[in-house]
Amino acid sequence: MERFSAVDVIRAKRDGARLSDEQIDWVIDAYTRGAVADEQMSALAMAIFLNGMDTDETARWTAAMVDSGETLTLHSDRPTVDKHSTGGVGDKITLPLAPLVAACGAAVPQLSGRGLGHTGGTLDKLESIPGWRASLTTEEILAQLRDVGAVVCAATEGLAPADRKLYALRDVTGTVESIPLIASSIMSKKIAEGADALVLDVKFGSGAFMKTADNARALAKALVGIGVSRGLKISALITDMSIPLGRAVGNAVEVAESIEVLRGDGPADVVELTLALAREMLDLAGLSDVDPGRMLASGEAYETWARMIRAQGGDPEAPLPEPKHVHVIKADRDGVVTKLDAYAVGVAAWRLGAGRARKEDPVQAAAGILCHAKPGESVRTGDPVLELRTDTPDAVAAALSTLEGAYEVGDTAPEIGPLILETIRP
Repeated sequence: MERFSAVDVIRAKRDGARLSDEQIDWVIDAYTRGAVADEQMSALAMAIFLNGMDTDETARWTAAMVDSGETLTLHSDRPTVDKHSTGGVGDKITLPLAPLVAACGAAVPQLSGRGLGHTGGTLDKLESIPGWRASLTTEEILAQLRDVGAVVCAATEGLAPADRKLYALRDVTGTVESIPLIASSIMSKKIAEGADALVLDVKFGSGAFMKTADNARALAKALVGIGVSRGLKISALITDMSIPLGRAVGNAVEVAESIEVLRGDGPADVVELTLALAREMLDLAGLSDVDPGRMLASGEAYETWARMIRAQGGDPEAPLPEPKHVHVIKADRDGVVTKLDAYAVGVAAWRLGAGRARKEDPVQAAAGILCHAKPGESVRTGDPVLELRTDTPDAVAAALSTLEGAYEVGDTAPEIGPLILETIRP
């Protein structure tokens, strides 16, 4: 006999009531074990989308999702700290960041996901490295944290299974954009990981999930609030995703750009955000006296990267996949690039084969886009602006269609705002 009726819970939220702790605990547990049907949870998700949840409700919803599965216990002689990004175009920051922070003395358990739609997935990018594997057992994760200090891998099946089930449902019912449901989805997985501290990169702009800075700020505050309720050391950076991050968008091309950063080079915006997140992570971990910039310059971060890749079966020195076909878009006039829309570039890369429409779709390791000229940079007639890379030449036409109007060359350099807008702390 069930303690509650799913219909009563749906009606309560439909009518704007606050769900009780007992109702939340029951509905998450019942949905996980199948006692609440998908259509009932769909109705509840839509009621939450329309009427919201307050801070306490969101925290309790998150806790119930954490309790739906196992949690990792990270026994380490180092402080453990993680990072989560809400996703963007060219956002390869996890790749240089995890080994950098590990080289500075922290342990970084980075459980990551795959790309869907216009945003890339960290695991897809790393799988372009020959031999590298994403799936590790809990024992392998703990051993690698102890021996290397950093691990980037897929989440184990037992972590927050309620979130996995609910996320798939939200994706097909138009309820993804609810801030309480986004916040609880992100934080349930991160809390289940067991890290001592967490830094969030909450993005806004055309290539981000949250289109405005105000919405990103609201999400960041919700995320930080949940973390505080669980006793987590936590902060969030609000960052701009109006134009692609770095010059590479795709899988192998983003790995290559990340390696440039780890070798002390790379695009200035990628380096800036990597170092800003590293400093915030080290501060929460009690290691604020360590200079991550020195670790990049000295090569120690790259050595940690190489050890991390080898530990997961990859060859850090192996050549990365090259595309079978390249199409270059050239400037049709002299001037300065005034626009490069991140969303359009992300969708074009997806159409070239770098992303997927459904979770089960394959991706091409070599597919992607190189942004040879970004806003504020001068070009001459015939200079390359965008380089489209793919193994399927037939995909180029769709990518070109997506990019119509996505970039412009004018006479006057545009005003470009700061990459990092602000930091949200408890």
